[in-house]
Amino acid sequence: MKAIVVTDQAAGTAGMTLTERPEPLAAINDVIVQIHASGFVSTEMDWPSTWTDRAGHDKTPSIPGHELAGVVTALGYGTTGLSLGQRVFGLADWHRDGTLAEYVAIEARNLAPLPGDVDFTVGASLPISGLTAWQGLFQHGRLQAGQTVLAHGAAGAVGTMVTQLAREAGAYVIGTGRAADREMALDFGAHEFVDLDNDALKDVGDVDLVFDVIGGDVQKQSAALIRPGGTLVSIVGPAEAQPTDGLAVDFVVEANRAELGEIVQRVRDGRLRTNIGHIASLDDAVGALNPTMRRRGKTVIRVRP
Repeated sequence: MKAIVVTDQAAGTAGMTLTERPEPLAAINDVIVQIHASGFVSTEMDWPSTWTDRAGHDKTPSIPGHELAGVVTALGYGTTGLSLGQRVFGLADWHRDGTLAEYVAIEARNLAPLPGDVDFTVGASLPISGLTAWQGLFQHGRLQAGQTVLAHGAAGAVGTMVTQLAREAGAYVIGTGRAADREMALDFGAHEFVDLDNDALKDVGDVDLVFDVIGGDVQKQSAALIRPGGTLVSIVGPAEAQPTDGLAVDFVVEANRAELGEIVQRVRDGRLRTNIGHIASLDDAVGALNPTMRRRGKTVIRVRP
C-alpha cells in the first residue's frame, strides 16, 4: 500500500516521504479500514508516540496521522460491533502506525459508524477537533448553560468546534486569535472577539471556563480571569498557571464511540460545521503538510478519490 512515513524527528514534516509499505494485519479486536480520507495535526511531529512505541523503543519508519474515515475491509478475531463494508470514522491509537496510508489496523472500539450522508472528507476532519472540544468542555470543563467561555484560537480547527458546542450548550463565547481571525471566529458563533496582538486580555472580565490551545503568557493572563469555581482547560500540557479559586486541567483526547456519534449527528442536523482549511490527495500530501503560509482549519488528505 501507499503510505506517508517519517524517519527523522529533527526534520519534522519536511522529512515525510510517500512510499510503499506492507498492508497491516488485524490483531484481536482490530478491524482493517480502507482509508478514504485522513486528518492531520502538525504538532504530531512533536509527540513522543510518533517516534516510539509504548515501551519507549524506536518505531521508525512510522506512519503519522490519527484521524480517519473509510470502509471496514477485514475483522480481527473476536471483533464485534462493526461489520464488513461498513462506513466508519474515528481516532487511531497514538502509538500504532497511523492513517496517512491506504489501510490501517485499528481497534474497533476507536471507531464509530459514519452515516451515508456524511462525506468521508468531513468524517476525517471530526475526530481530534470534535472530541477535543467535547471532552474539554463537558467532561473536564463541566460547562453549564449561562456560563462564559474564553475560547483561544477560535478560528482554528479545535477553536471553531469549541465555539459552536459551547454556544449550543447555552454559553456566552468570547473567541481570541489574530486580527485576521475575527471574521471567521464570529462566523462560527463567537459572541465577541479579542485580538491577542492588540487588545488587552484583562479587559475581557471574569469567565467561567478558559479553553487554552496556546499556553505561555496567554495562559497565565487567562488564569487570572477565572471566576471562583471555574476551570482552565489546557491541551498544551500541564498548566503553568493556576486559577486563584478554581481548577486547572490538562488532558489528551481519547477515542469515544458515543461522543463521535453525538458529534456527527450535529453535523447531519446542521448544528455543527466543520472547519476544513485544505484538502489534498495522498500523492500531494507531502507538499500539503509542509505549507509555505499559515493555514486555518483542518488539513485533510483524501486517500481515495
